[in-house]
Amino acid sequence: MKTIQELVKERILILDGAMGTMIQNYHLTEEDFRGELFRRQPGVMKGNNDMLNITRPDVVKDIFRQYIEAGADIITTNTFSSQRISQADYLLEDYVGEMALQGARIAREVADEYASEKHPCFVAGSVGPTNKTCSMSPDVSNPAARNLTYDQLFDAYCEQIDGLVEGGVDVILIETIFDTLNAKVAIDAALTIMARREVELPIMLSLTIADLAGRTLSGQTIEAFLASVSSYPIFSVGLNCSFGAPQMKPFLEQMAKVAPYYVSVYPNAGIPNELGLYDETAGTMAPQIGDFVNEGLVNFVGGCCGTTPEFIAAYRPFVEGKTPRRVPSPTRRMCLSGLDVLVPLDNIPGEDEQAAISGFTNIGERCNVAGSRKFLRLIKEKQYEEAVAIARKQVDDGALILDINMDDGLLDAKAEMVNFLNMIASDPDIARVPVMIDSSKWEVIVAGLKCVQGKSIVNSISLKEGEEQFLAHARDIKRYGAACVVMCFDEQGQATTFDRRIEIAQRAYDLLTRKVGIQPQDIIFDPNVLAIATGMEEHDDYAMDFIRATRWIKEHLPGAHVSGGVSNLSFSFRGNNYIREAMHAVFLYHAISNGMDFGIVNPSAKITYADIPQAELEVMEDVVLNRRRGAGEDLIALAQRILDVKTVATEGPQKGSDTSGTNGTPEWRSTPLDERLEYALRKGVADFLEEDLREAMDEYSKAVDIIEGPLMHGMNVVGELFGAGKMFLPQVVKTARTMKRAVAILQPAIEAERREGATKAGKVLLATVKGDVHDIGKNIVSVVMSCNNYEVIDMGVMVPADQIVKKAVAEHVDIIGLSGLVTPSLDEMVNVATELHKAGLHVPIMIGGATTSKLHVALKIAPVYSGPVIWMKDASQNPIVASKLLNKTEKKSFAQKLNADYEKLREGYHQEQDKLASIEDARKNKLNLFDS
Repeated sequence: MKTIQELVKERILILDGAMGTMIQNYHLTEEDFRGELFRRQPGVMKGNNDMLNITRPDVVKDIFRQYIEAGADIITTNTFSSQRISQADYLLEDYVGEMALQGARIAREVADEYASEKHPCFVAGSVGPTNKTCSMSPDVSNPAARNLTYDQLFDAYCEQIDGLVEGGVDVILIETIFDTLNAKVAIDAALTIMARREVELPIMLSLTIADLAGRTLSGQTIEAFLASVSSYPIFSVGLNCSFGAPQMKPFLEQMAKVAPYYVSVYPNAGIPNELGLYDETAGTMAPQIGDFVNEGLVNFVGGCCGTTPEFIAAYRPFVEGKTPRRVPSPTRRMCLSGLDVLVPLDNIPGEDEQAAISGFTNIGERCNVAGSRKFLRLIKEKQYEEAVAIARKQVDDGALILDINMDDGLLDAKAEMVNFLNMIASDPDIARVPVMIDSSKWEVIVAGLKCVQGKSIVNSISLKEGEEQFLAHARDIKRYGAACVVMCFDEQGQATTFDRRIEIAQRAYDLLTRKVGIQPQDIIFDPNVLAIATGMEEHDDYAMDFIRATRWIKEHLPGAHVSGGVSNLSFSFRGNNYIREAMHAVFLYHAISNGMDFGIVNPSAKITYADIPQAELEVMEDVVLNRRRGAGEDLIALAQRILDVKTVATEGPQKGSDTSGTNGTPEWRSTPLDERLEYALRKGVADFLEEDLREAMDEYSKAVDIIEGPLMHGMNVVGELFGAGKMFLPQVVKTARTMKRAVAILQPAIEAERREGATKAGKVLLATVKGDVHDIGKNIVSVVMSCNNYEVIDMGVMVPADQIVKKAVAEHVDIIGLSGLVTPSLDEMVNVATELHKAGLHVPIMIGGATTSKLHVALKIAPVYSGPVIWMKDASQNPIVASKLLNKTEKKSFAQKLNADYEKLREGYHQEQDKLASIEDARKNKLNLFDS
């Protein structure tokens, strides 16, 4: 006997009609619904049709027989509400498994009575939407509230579908879908149960349209719905309920045109009249179904509310011998969705540049607590309406996708992610676009995926913790129906060269497509946008290698996309927005031309590639494309000119100058020795170092005193200027190299002093903590510290706490530097500090990295460690703080001030938390003007 998968290719199959309409014709009493088993059950049972599977199976069987005799190929189990969410209204939660199981068995028994080679008869297990929704709030005053969670519904659906599968259904029919998130939960449950029972059944989906605008009750268009389920193994999609055939036709045409699945339709017998009755008859409705068939729109037809076996019998002549709808080939294009669909253009390298740029998909970056101080403050202060306004502005400014990130050491990232996603889901102006769920914590990503009915993007997964973890995360992404960003990291760390980028991309692509079954178009590679023009030569190719890797990915990994966090590129020039935006514009122009499809950018950025003056553009492109040596110096000079113009405009002319005085000598050469040394260090001018240091040796008793005196003072000034945004990272690195040159000049004297008891400035251990592979910032710290006469031991990335402790003890280090970029690193830093404390160490710990903060150190790390723990804002501060920590005179007062600052921060934080009531408590305390 042929399977339903085989038969649907040959002819149009007929579903049965309405079970509820038929049950009403039997005029059953309350006693029929109660039966012997539920005679003492409280509440009214009449109308709970699923109960009849237990109390009156004879009625249900009789209805099935009538439909089969009328010509139905598929009968649908009487289990629309056989799950505990709906049955809670009847206090029958404990009987749902029996309802579903018996419902399937009854249908199976009747189908088998009639089945033959000529006329196979199939059973579809009916799974309704429940009477609650995961996507909409039940409380008009609280858009984030939900009366049903993904996990609650998943458990309920698993129980129901398990009974259906055990009872012998041929198909799982998830029908009358009004909320796509509910449907995604049902699909998840169906696939879970089938895997558990080691069976494979087709999954049919049937949507119900809520209004003539063609949207579901939860707001999605048909195209958005199809995108939402595009990652799942779906057998058919279709429409049922809500409308009669004429009203349903335009939406059916819409679905049939694009759906890469079989298509079903089973409309109501018209729209109910004033009395709630259906006016269509079998004679009037059958020709309308015939039109669907003749126009090639359908593979399955049937009836919903108001239809009976008479309708099904009338359909048969219009179906027999007719050609079923031809299913179009699945699209190889990515489809994302919010309430509306987004089909990003596939950017092919070498195609028309203007077409490539117009097809670029920009991802709004401002709803990210790690990238926007304002957004972080609003989330911390529970100012959610203002935070939602930022999301709305991003969409208004042209963001096609919203990146949402709640990773902060002092936030409950999981709770905040769920709350914010639920809030923006209630704002149609925002919810129309897809979201990118962005977190370093996997539990946060999963919690976010359980909130969205659309097809979202996960940002991100990587191979940094090995294949097993990578595959587990990828399977979750597929389970929840999302696309994913894959970072070019692996067990060795972050890819910084072209060869490493493409090696990791190829490996990840093969694993995702071959082992997990993720569609290539749902893979977005991020080959790591890294800072350029840092003053370190090994960074000069970072942008060009990204662009080359982008082109390679598009040419060698079919279907895959490329994205990147563009703001990282210009980190060296923070404080100079013009330079940063111009660098981004140049980078995007070339990256997009080579196939970059997506980018996390500020959609309201004002500078475009065409806006940049030619002379500036040439410098920018020389740097971004690394076309010549020295381009970085020219960009620094350009940035400095822009900065100087701003400074003069706001603060007046600055003291000191490189302009020539008398006899062509720079003016700064006439200042006192200490000022000259400080100026040389600040400007990175090494031309006069030997001359000035020889003079300094006559004034200072020891070479080390010169380092700890004017040179270190110069470094302090550099740190202050960088922190104020008045210097750029490459200038800091250049300063460090000038410092290194000064130390080299003084080295013979230092060595002589060392023989007399003098030593290096100190021994520093650096490590990126376990779980984190970022080391660019740590490497800069290493350069700066080495240039300041410190011996540096760099342990690399992903370093476990026990290894850090062991190395610190063995090497008798003076300072430990812990680095981390992702939020889980914050917890690991607490763990490292705890283990160092257990080992009896009191060595100062320096904490650095993008997600770290002084408040987090004060609240979480300092309290678990006996020695000083110092938050480092940037690399330029490390040698300054290190000199104070290792100076016997300053160390005690520095530590006391540090502790006092931390205590003040802790007190302020706890006071602020006491002031902030939860949103639930605030609503309970709202003013009621009608109280007496």
